[in-house]
Amino acid sequence: MKTPKVVAEIGCNHKGSIDIAKEMIGVAATFAKCDYVKFQKRSNKELLTPEEYNAPHPNPQNSYGETYGAHREFLEFDIDQHRQLKEYCESLKIGYSTSVWDLTSAKQIASLEPGFIKIPSACNLNFAMLEYLACDYEGDIHVSLGMTTPAEVEQIVAFIEKFNSAKRVVLYACTSGYPVPFNQVCLLELQKLHTQYDTRVKEIGFSGHHLGIAVDSAAVALGASWIERHFTLDRTWKGTDHAASLEPDGLRRLTRDVRAVSAALTFKESDILEIEAPQRKKLKRISGIHFD
Repeated sequence: MKTPKVVAEIGCNHKGSIDIAKEMIGVAATFAKCDYVKFQKRSNKELLTPEEYNAPHPNPQNSYGETYGAHREFLEFDIDQHRQLKEYCESLKIGYSTSVWDLTSAKQIASLEPGFIKIPSACNLNFAMLEYLACDYEGDIHVSLGMTTPAEVEQIVAFIEKFNSAKRVVLYACTSGYPVPFNQVCLLELQKLHTQYDTRVKEIGFSGHHLGIAVDSAAVALGASWIERHFTLDRTWKGTDHAASLEPDGLRRLTRDVRAVSAALTFKESDILEIEAPQRKKLKRISGIHFD
């Protein structure tokens, strides 16, 4: 089985600080040994209606501004800062990526030429953005499928197929909630995606917002070749995503465990493995030798 890639989603958990963002990259790369980190990019006045932009944050205790728009602007890195983050990732030999929430952000991040760009569940029906990435961006297109109906999933894949770009698509099984209780993670959706889209897209992944790390190994056993989890340095920090995020040691153990499970998902290559041969000679009880 292909070794799964682990994506540490920093998102906006950096609290608007480029220094914290770089610290998180360093932890993900050198301590947790992830394959990628992922940020988010929004053009807030394009993404939000004026009413949404000027409304108060729905959870004021988590807000970094007087309005939701001000809160989002406080947490936003500009394209030059994203360039710095990508260069820092490269210096530590970890992949850089970003979720893009609107067409302007997609164009900006595509100019940095990351290996993949992620479409969040909230924005996967923005067909102008999907068309741009299918036609004008050469990397892979990762698409989360939280709060998305089966008919909408088919619509997304069929749309990208029109541009002969579906073989660059990774679909992520996902439940959009922060955090998600185990009985609503719905891991068997991975089997559905494999059945319906294995031959049409590049790979199937899993984006989890649950607690702990047991579920992610099960996702790998069910065929997920990408595992994405939110990451924070401190789950008590202000912000809506921290509670559903892994701290450094949790991320380290998740990366270790999903790779171990992936390595174990094989058949025996011979009737008696090389590691078993001396044990068989020493321990195996055989009729006619050890008993009648």
